[in-house]
Amino acid sequence: ATGKLMHGFRKWYYNLCGFNKLGLMRDDTINEDPDVKEALRRLPEAYYNERMFRVKRAMDLSMKQQILPKEQWTKYEEDVHYLQPYLEEVIRERKEREEWMKK
Repeated sequence: ATGKLMHGFRKWYYNLCGFNKLGLMRDDTINEDPDVKEALRRLPEAYYNERMFRVKRAMDLSMKQQILPKEQWTKYEEDVHYLQPYLEEVIRERKEREEWMKK
């Protein structure tokens, strides 16, 4: 029962955030620090191009103060953490490098 409640809460919060109404995915909203920039550089070209399309479309909609029709919103179930594996790898490598430099 607790799992269903948490899933429902996550879904509610996901929709409350609003980025999905612009067609963005959760990983599209991550602040671009040096680690994220490196992870983006490592993304396969198709993922990168899809991300850039979503970001540009969202910027255009935001400037027009519009949102997508509801059937085009990113659904919670369809949101994929496409950047996370690359970001985790970059962070792991950076920490490893920092440990190496301490020695």
